[in-house]
Amino acid sequence: MPLKKPIYATPRDAEQALYDAMNRADLDAFMNVWAEDEEVLCILPNGPRIAGYASIRETWRRILEEGQRFTISIANVHALPGMLVTIHNVHETIALSGDKNAPAVLVLATNVFIRSPVGWRLLVHHASPTLAVPDGDIAKTLH
Repeated sequence: MPLKKPIYATPRDAEQALYDAMNRADLDAFMNVWAEDEEVLCILPNGPRIAGYASIRETWRRILEEGQRFTISIANVHALPGMLVTIHNVHETIALSGDKNAPAVLVLATNVFIRSPVGWRLLVHHASPTLAVPDGDIAKTLH
């Protein structure tokens, strides 16, 4: 009997499960967070657009099976909440596990979550490299 997928009560719960699964290299737990929809999108830093649940799963299977482990921590979550769609912009710090000499990679990521009958699910993950992560939020106005 297949295991029942978890129900994420909030977008934050789904996001935490996503990063926890990445840090454990747990592909099944990672994919449980995604909406099972062919409209899902994943863009990795300096990578192409990956469209569709099966394509995202295959890409992450290859990444996680390469053997190089990493940890991702997130900070400065900026949330744009909605009833059915919530957008999170986060600062990711990616470090290679076991290599304290390797510099951490700084990434800006946007996660788009949708509310479904089975809880909140990830619809889009778009990550872009950055040279520096600001200490605080950018001013709301430029003038």
